[in-house]
Formats: sequence, C-alpha cells, structure tokens
Amino acid sequence: MDAREALVALNLIPNVGPVRVRQLLEVFGEAPAILRASRSQLLHVRGIGEDTAQAIASWETTIDLGAELKRIEEFGCRIVIQSDPEYPELLRQLYDPPLVLYVKGTLLPGDKNSVAMVGSRLTTHYGIETARKLAYQLAYLGVTVVSGGARGIDSAAHQGALAAKGRTLAVLGTGINLVTPPENARLFEQIAASGALITQFPFNRPGDKQSFPIRNRIVAGMTLGTVVVEANLTSGALITANFAAEYNRQVFAVPGRIDSPRSKGCHDLIKKGAKLCESAEDILTEFEYLFPPSNRPSAPGAPGMLPAIELSPNEQAVYDTLNSEEVPIDDIIRKSGLPPSVVSVALLSLEMKRLVRQLPGKLFVRNT
Repeated sequence: MDAREALVALNLIPNVGPVRVRQLLEVFGEAPAILRASRSQLLHVRGIGEDTAQAIASWETTIDLGAELKRIEEFGCRIVIQSDPEYPELLRQLYDPPLVLYVKGTLLPGDKNSVAMVGSRLTTHYGIETARKLAYQLAYLGVTVVSGGARGIDSAAHQGALAAKGRTLAVLGTGINLVTPPENARLFEQIAASGALITQFPFNRPGDKQSFPIRNRIVAGMTLGTVVVEANLTSGALITANFAAEYNRQVFAVPGRIDSPRSKGCHDLIKKGAKLCESAEDILTEFEYLFPPSNRPSAPGAPGMLPAIELSPNEQAVYDTLNSEEVPIDDIIRKSGLPPSVVSVALLSLEMKRLVRQLPGKLFVRNT
C-alpha cells in the first residue's frame, strides 16, 4: 500500500480528519504506518482517543479500500494528495487542508488565479444574470471561476465561465459520482471537460448539513477571493464568505434592491466591510498583479521594447473604434457592430491590458 491509497483509507474512516492525521504523521512518519499501528500505539498520540484509535486499528474490518479504489478507476477520476504539484497551493496553505481530493478533469497551474462565486439556490432573474455576466467576464480574462455546483447562483457562475470558453471548477458537497441537483448532469460533464469536478468525500456520500459547509471551506480556501452575488441572511453562501474572511481572502458582495430579502445577506456583508461589487473590474482591481503592466518579456534583440500585445478579433474591433479623444460607449457599440455585452467584455479586457482607459460617464480613450 502506498501513501495515496493509505490516505484514501484514512479519509474513509469516520471522524478521522486532516488535523488528527497530521498529528499521527508527526509520530508515524507516513500514512501506511498509521494503518499498521496497533491500538495501544495510536493511543500514545496526542489528540487520539479510544474511539479514534479503535476505528483506525480495526479499519480493515469496516472499510473496503479495494472497492473504493475500483470505483475511482471505473469512474475516470483520480486522487490528488497534498504532495502532488497539482494540489491547489492556496488550499495547501490552510491549517487543515483535505487529506485527498477526488478530481475529475484537470487542475492547471493557472488555477491559482481563481475567484469563488457563490450565492443562494433560490434566486431572482437579476441574480442569475449578474452571476453569469461576472463569471463570463472573469473567465474571458483568464481567471478561473470556482463554485459549488448547486442550483441557482452556483450554476449560473459555471455557465457564464463556460460561455466564455474559460476555466471553471465545481467543488461538490457529495461523492463525485452523485449529481446534485439532478438537472445539472450535463453541466457537470461540461465542467469536467473544460475544468474539473472536485470533492473530498468518498463515493456515494450524500450531501447533508455537515458536508456542505465543509465544501464551502474548500471553495473559499482554494481561491483568492469570494464574490457573493445574491444571498439572504441564512444562505450558506455567507458561510463561504466567513471562511474567506477567516483565511484573509478578499470578500466581495453584489448589491441588490433594498427591499429584496434575497440581497439582505449581501448588504450585511457590505456593512461589515466586504467590497461592493458592480463589475468584474471591481474584483480585478484588488488583484492587479494578475495583469501587471510589464508582464511581457522584451522583444528579442530589442532591449527595452515590448512585443505587440495579442488581441482577439473582438478586442481589435473595439480598439479600432478608439483614439486619443473621448468616445462614448454607445458610439463604440455602433462603430464596432458588436453586441453591447461583447463590447463591455472587450473594453474590460483592453483596460486590464493597459491599452484603454475609462473616464467618468462611460467614456473611453486609448492609453498613449
């Protein structure tokens, strides 16, 4: 048995979490040695009581590790542990990171530049459209959008990122083989194809009042900041925001109507110091190091000269409508012939690339 298999087994044992395993590793050195230890040896470890020692010592009589490993192989997912390079770096920095992650899809180095987007399952049209728009803009600019795969704001965030052909990760509060809600089966397939499904829970583990807060901890822990789009005062999204604040990550909240119960949670976050979020730009200005002005190497043979920035066709069409004089956004839309939503995303991207400046009154000029 190798360390990966041993950690899968330890993860299957009830009430043996990351903190206890870390204490055990300090004594036994490696995960397989923990499973080989006797009950009396385990009891000598700080923080290990009678029930935990008995559960670990008798694990082979209660845990079918072989069946779990077979399910992992047949489902087409894999186990990622903390020593793997693809284990999310921000998550690894927590006091109690998950022992294992079940992953279907790909985790890429660029996913370190990720933002969580969460909110209520019971939403308004405003909340859904706002989540889709923000996620689209972030994903279009290369930021990975992380959410929980739930009904409502979570699903809208994933859909927006996919529409932008960007990266999105869904952290589940169930076993990776369970689709919750059932109508998200197709969405989960799309996420796995262009990002990843992630969970710390073993196969067939249903969601409950314990698993979803644990899921929210991972969402907040693996991202640079958390955006709450729409949430009432009892929404689980506020748990994610609280975890983000605890981990010293930025918290953003999208305002809503003052008489809408669905936005009360967001307004409460803003009162407590969350950054008010009206656009993707409000998020990205907190992480300007993602788009530093000198993030391009000098051109070969031309010291001090930077190569031309590559623009997408939409960005080029919008850029061509601008000059050194102020241009209203309505004129940009008319001259470019592009839909307003496409123009807005292109302008945001050009701002992030330091090619365009926005002036008061939705006026734009080229940077000179």
